[in-house]
Amino acid sequence: MPARTGAEYINGLKDRPREVWIDGERVKDVTTHPALKNGVKSVAALYDMQHDPGLREEMTFASPSSGDAVGLSFLVPRTVEDLERRRLMMTRWAQASCGMMGRSPDFLNIIFSAWAGASGYFAQDRPEFQQNVEDYHDFIRENDVALTHALVNLQRRRTTNATDTLSEEVALTLVKETDAGIVVKGSRVLATLGPISDEIAIYPVASHRLADDDGRQSFSFSIPCDTPGVKFLCRESFDLGRSHFNHPLGSRFEEMDSVVFFDNVFVPWERVFLLGNVELCNGYAMGTSSDAHTGHQVLTRCLAKAEFMLGLSDLIVDTLGSGTIPHVQEQVAELITQRDTLWSCLRASEADASPNRWGVMSPALAPLRAGRTIFGRSMYPLMVEIVQMLGTSSLMALPAEADFGTDIADEIHQYMATDTTSARDRARLFHLAWDASCSSFSGRQVLYERMFGGNPVRNSLNLYNNYDKEPFKQRVREFLELEDDGL
Repeated sequence: MPARTGAEYINGLKDRPREVWIDGERVKDVTTHPALKNGVKSVAALYDMQHDPGLREEMTFASPSSGDAVGLSFLVPRTVEDLERRRLMMTRWAQASCGMMGRSPDFLNIIFSAWAGASGYFAQDRPEFQQNVEDYHDFIRENDVALTHALVNLQRRRTTNATDTLSEEVALTLVKETDAGIVVKGSRVLATLGPISDEIAIYPVASHRLADDDGRQSFSFSIPCDTPGVKFLCRESFDLGRSHFNHPLGSRFEEMDSVVFFDNVFVPWERVFLLGNVELCNGYAMGTSSDAHTGHQVLTRCLAKAEFMLGLSDLIVDTLGSGTIPHVQEQVAELITQRDTLWSCLRASEADASPNRWGVMSPALAPLRAGRTIFGRSMYPLMVEIVQMLGTSSLMALPAEADFGTDIADEIHQYMATDTTSARDRARLFHLAWDASCSSFSGRQVLYERMFGGNPVRNSLNLYNNYDKEPFKQRVREFLELEDDGL
């Protein structure tokens, strides 16, 4: 099967029902459930973009095995031009969701493409794992599989240790090996897009290193979401069942986050990529350059999100006629600076890209890590705050769509229009601004961006301890040693 259509994606979810729980209810069909159906439609729209005559060449490439047009996010890049071409495709998808869907299918596609290009890394565990990775990449590319992942083990208590404190009663743990595969039991978080994905990938995450005695929690595999024993427990939905007018983001881009339980789940050997090797599990991200490739996708999405918030803010200014106020200009200028900073980091990662040891052209990690860190820690929370400050009372003096069809509509049109915008267009814009800055959907977005890369404090400690700061210190030492008659 070449690049899928949206209808094919939806039919695949219908044909393979999985165990999903939300608000005390077991979901019968994720494609029709009120909490999930609009997220399904938005993902389906991404797949349909691959078949748009004006976008098809930009969104796909010829499969190396079948020659069919397949999704460009499955490309294993060999040149900087490949990275740039792939980034343009990722930008299309990111802009389609205003940057609000952090788990569009290209994210996991890029991880497995990086692994396939570096499949020799997995052979260091067991030779057959190299073939497993390559075969799985072929499978998801040729079938355009939508993947989720769950990377972090739940813990009964947290400590200041560099590694998590794992309990076999809670953490996802190897139960046994058989001739046909392995059996695992336990839990993982956080599977964003989990209930509406085709398959779920399990692998370690660099920000949660495994301890030397965590061999039974050290593995990587991928299985269908309808595998017996896999259960998804969802948070409450931020799609409140309102119209696109009243709730424009939440009614479209609810990608859903879920805890995943594994009740003695069987994983066939051909779906296992690492097993029992703590060192290789801890080192896979750097060893395969997959962290650089996912960083490339993530920062592409962050840039699209920053551009959306900039455009939204400037429309607010135009609508309210506040563009001559100095502090308003300063706030919008801050958004412009943030956008340009992200763009610079993204382009620097491509300009300084180089082949890794496996011959895969990989973006430079440092600018991606810098851009991603400042986006989640300070940029995006400030973007939300700026929208709030620019919108002020207009974010609450907000008629609903239904109000325009009532006896009070004449007053709404008379009193709520501005010099540049009708009352209805003003209301539509500020419902969007509310959903981007004040609603439960927006609160989830801020938390998601802050915690996207894992514990920010632990990440900072890892950066401090592992970053090569010596060249910069040496420059200072050399300056201090200059003679009085020096420069």
